[in-house]
Amino acid sequence: MAMSQTPAHLKLGVNIDHVATLRQARYSPDPTAHNAEPSLLAAAHEAEAAGADSITIHLRLDRRHIQDADVFEIRRGIHTKLNLEMGNSPEILAIALEARPAFVCLVPENRREVTTEGGLDVANADTSLARTVKTLQDAGILVSLFIDPEPRQILASSRIGADMVELHTGAFANASPDGGDEEFRLLAEAARLAHGEGLQVNAGHGINLCNLVKLMRVPHLAELNVGHHLVARAVFVGLARSIRDFKTLMASYPLEPSKPDLSAGKPEPAPDHDGLDHTDLQCVFTG
Repeated sequence: MAMSQTPAHLKLGVNIDHVATLRQARYSPDPTAHNAEPSLLAAAHEAEAAGADSITIHLRLDRRHIQDADVFEIRRGIHTKLNLEMGNSPEILAIALEARPAFVCLVPENRREVTTEGGLDVANADTSLARTVKTLQDAGILVSLFIDPEPRQILASSRIGADMVELHTGAFANASPDGGDEEFRLLAEAARLAHGEGLQVNAGHGINLCNLVKLMRVPHLAELNVGHHLVARAVFVGLARSIRDFKTLMASYPLEPSKPDLSAGKPEPAPDHDGLDHTDLQCVFTG
């Protein structure tokens, strides 16, 4: 384990699941057809060219967006690193062991959910979760656990030997346009505890340009995993611009946690010199 050293810069993992969602809307009967579009590999290459540090995909049991063939094509074809999100399933584990991504993030999975609805309950998990973590690590794959920012989940993640945790930022993102204050406090405390346990601290779910400023006051963050917002905004400005704008704002990390007083109101706006065109960065999102 022992991965708690924060990297020199905050990294961005770009999740391209919803590029696959668009493809499946028309080509689900044959996603490998010669005219199936958009191309996930092309999207991954554009993301990398725009500054993505890794590419994230979630191979779900119901195969609602990412398909088995996508995992192998992207693993072979990208120039950065592949982060494979997956449930604790023997079927998907076998694919992960064959594909050998750089990272696996284990997540809870419910066939009825639209998107992942909460963190993995590591504290109450059966022994199969620890076995899956060890199996992946024995194959040379670093393992992250997607968890709610709760001390018992962090301590349980450390006990079963995870390399990383990804803090679920959904409650923070849903609380208010720029991120909830109480939810921010929980994330900051969780990050400190996870770092102290020797875990690399990542974060993801619902992150956008409006709540990113407050989120960057959470200490010890190594990587953010962002997908829906980047793809949604790409409809209006293009994928490369969407990612570049995000990376530009991320370059300010870490922001001083004591400025401003988050209990007193909203965080400081992004500085005018951050290089962004703020005319389309509204918190009532159409993109």
